[in-house]
Parts: sequence; C-alpha cells; structure tokens
Amino acid sequence: MPAIDIDDATDRYLAFAAGIAGLTKGQVVARLVAQAQAAAQASVEPDTVDREPAAVRIYADYAGHRTYGAFVPGPGRIDITSGALAGRSFRTPSEAAREIVKHYNPEVSPHRNGWSFFYLVATGAPLQSLRGR
Repeated sequence: MPAIDIDDATDRYLAFAAGIAGLTKGQVVARLVAQAQAAAQASVEPDTVDREPAAVRIYADYAGHRTYGAFVPGPGRIDITSGALAGRSFRTPSEAAREIVKHYNPEVSPHRNGWSFFYLVATGAPLQSLRGR
C-alpha cells in the first residue's frame, strides 16, 4: 500500500477530521483530493456575452453560525443563500464578511478580509485560493 509522509500537526488534523466525519484518515485524504479535482474540473468558465462565470459555493463560520453563499468570479460578488442574510448580495467578499459580523456580533469591529473569511464548500480551502483566477 502506498504511504505519504506528513508532520505531526497534519496527522492530528486528519485524526480530528476523520473522527468527526466517521472516516479513516485515508478516506479524509481521498475525499479532499476528489473535491479538489472536482473543483479544478469545474473551474471558472470564461465570460460570455449573456452569462456570468459559474458561481462557486462558499460558506463562513462565525459566532456559532454557518452562512452559505455563492461567489461569482468576474464581478467578485457574494450572494448569501442561507441564514439571516439570505437573499442579499454584496459587491465584495469583505463587504459580505462585515455584514455577517455586524449581524451576529454588533459589539465588535466588523472589519474582516472576506477572502480569508469565506471557504469553498467543495474543498474547504479559503476563498483566497480563487483570487486572481
């Protein structure tokens, strides 16, 4: 059976993820690879006259709440699809992140970098991984 070398921190992370998902560490890695391949195959389509690029499903976890949305490359828009802000659109990831923070915790500064606040549903990677594509 093939083997890979990982550091202790990564092994602990895999063990944690496997425990939560009820999988083996190998199954967690296999799923992550499959999700990354699917995301690469469903990469952003070029703009056409009548169509925006394909939206990418994203989520953010803040103050015990998970908020789902869609990132639309090109314009960089975030459309919130679940939670208290469902149905709202924001011009940038940071604008969306600030509104989520303001909604759930109005006592703190809402300033956030939306590119690191949101994660891709398919891979769990930060939205930042799509920046510049």
